[in-house]
Amino acid sequence: MSSLRRLKAWALGHELDPQNIKTQLVNAQVPITDAPCRGCADPCEDGHPEYPERFKVDMETQMLGSVYPYRRQILVSTGKTDWDRDVTSTRGSLASHISSAHYKSSAHATHSHPTVPGVFDTTASTEITILNGSHASVCEEETVLVFPDYVAVTGIPPTSKGAQLLWKNALDPAIPRILGSNDQPGLQTWLLPYACVITMCSHKRRDNRCAIAAPKLERAFTDSLNRRGWTVDNQLEHFIDLPLEKFEGSEEDREQHVVSSLKSMQDSKRALILYNSHVGGHRYSGLTIIYTPGGASVWYGRVTPHDVEAIVENTIIGGLVLPSLLRGGLGLAKPGCTSLHDW
Repeated sequence: MSSLRRLKAWALGHELDPQNIKTQLVNAQVPITDAPCRGCADPCEDGHPEYPERFKVDMETQMLGSVYPYRRQILVSTGKTDWDRDVTSTRGSLASHISSAHYKSSAHATHSHPTVPGVFDTTASTEITILNGSHASVCEEETVLVFPDYVAVTGIPPTSKGAQLLWKNALDPAIPRILGSNDQPGLQTWLLPYACVITMCSHKRRDNRCAIAAPKLERAFTDSLNRRGWTVDNQLEHFIDLPLEKFEGSEEDREQHVVSSLKSMQDSKRALILYNSHVGGHRYSGLTIIYTPGGASVWYGRVTPHDVEAIVENTIIGGLVLPSLLRGGLGLAKPGCTSLHDW
């Protein structure tokens, strides 16, 4: 590292030494791997898609810590890959209604200082992050994916009332785990039938680099997973169970059913790949988030198609974080575990 970069890192309070970053993650009990991110030659001889010459990203400043705490993150169905610059300002959209509504919750955030910048748990914030997604609705009304709960909520009217219903039944930070509610006819809650959900920012109106990167990364992930015998969807499919509202039993029974079902999803060899709207950090384009049934959300940046094999092998299959690509994430600390997939 150059003296100038060391000075800049010191002035900004950044840690740019890869070994120190690894040490921080290990001390925070985040399962990591020392495997290289790029497994192909440079220049590539494996036929991976290339970014154009004009595609430049920030390789100098610290990327870890560029994710801010949130309690839940949602992806609203749109069937699109690009959106208005601010998706919550689109008149009449569900994202707008959710953003503009006023909610009350009994939940309180700890606001604790993270051991590792950008790595936090669900108690650190009550913030709900609102994104648009490329998935189409599975019914006449809207479909919203909710993480880290790993569910799809369907039948949501794109109205202020619909936003209030979604908040009451799924988004309120006081809800520890979304189990579905029998109080609101029309809304249905489905567990996502995938071993992982992979999203990539494609928001061209925010940064053209993301619109360039997303389809190349999608192709690379799809090819890599297909070679391993995985099924890859780009729309919500393969719901194999009834909605949680149809489950018969006590609330405790329902929660046990949810946990048991999510554990079984890890072995399904099915992945859902979607595009999402702006998540910040566009200077680190190649923005990719990997969600797991166990509640982890791994935020990677500077991802190229050459890195995808390592992400699939180590993170998606192995449950291990690649430190040099990490922006941050939710639920990454796993005390006493050796993998993000451990419960």
